[in-house]
Amino acid sequence: MSSCELGFLNMAAPLSVEVEFGGGAELLFDGVKKHQVTLPGQEEPWDIRNLLVWIKKNLLKERPELFIQGDSVRPGILVLINDADWELLGELDYQLQDQDSVLFISTLHGG
Repeated sequence: MSSCELGFLNMAAPLSVEVEFGGGAELLFDGVKKHQVTLPGQEEPWDIRNLLVWIKKNLLKERPELFIQGDSVRPGILVLINDADWELLGELDYQLQDQDSVLFISTLHGG
């Protein structure tokens, strides 16, 4: 068999990831803080950049401008991957692993 015939074997498997929102960010997601999501298999590995697109399309309920800016989260949203600051892990380029936990915390509060 050629590699083209086995092309489906090159697809990344679906991933199960916990996505959590806090600090008021959950209000943009119908007030739901924790989401256990299954990301579908795709050709390239899932990274945070792809995850943000998926979140915007599938979970975000209102005012996307308060969560997304360009292809990243807006300033003032802290991102933790498995309890580590995403800045230490490559930010948007971090490749998600099965059972990862991604936490988005808004640090912007009304006064």
